[in-house]
Amino acid sequence: MCGILAVLGCSDDSQAKRVRVLELSRRLRHRGPDWSRIYQHGDFFLAHERLAVIDPASGDQPLFNEDQSIVVTVNGEIYNHEELRKRLPNHKFRTGSDCDVVAHL
Repeated sequence: MCGILAVLGCSDDSQAKRVRVLELSRRLRHRGPDWSRIYQHGDFFLAHERLAVIDPASGDQPLFNEDQSIVVTVNGEIYNHEELRKRLPNHKFRTGSDCDVVAHL
């Protein structure tokens, strides 16, 4: 099971907050030892510690839609992801991960 952490609107400065988010994310690493990433947009941080199941080579998270207006991190398996991809022919998927479809729904 992956580890997910989201932080929004803390009052400390951005650099201090980033250091704290990195520290907290490391504490989740045992939940997802295959990949680690932190996404920041303003005062919003999203950390993902990934346990790779489907598409371990390129399914790193967080995942984005085409114009990066939607960012998601997912812990789970999307069993009908191939069917969903077929229903979204005008979308460009970045990975082969089952979770990539979530940002396009």
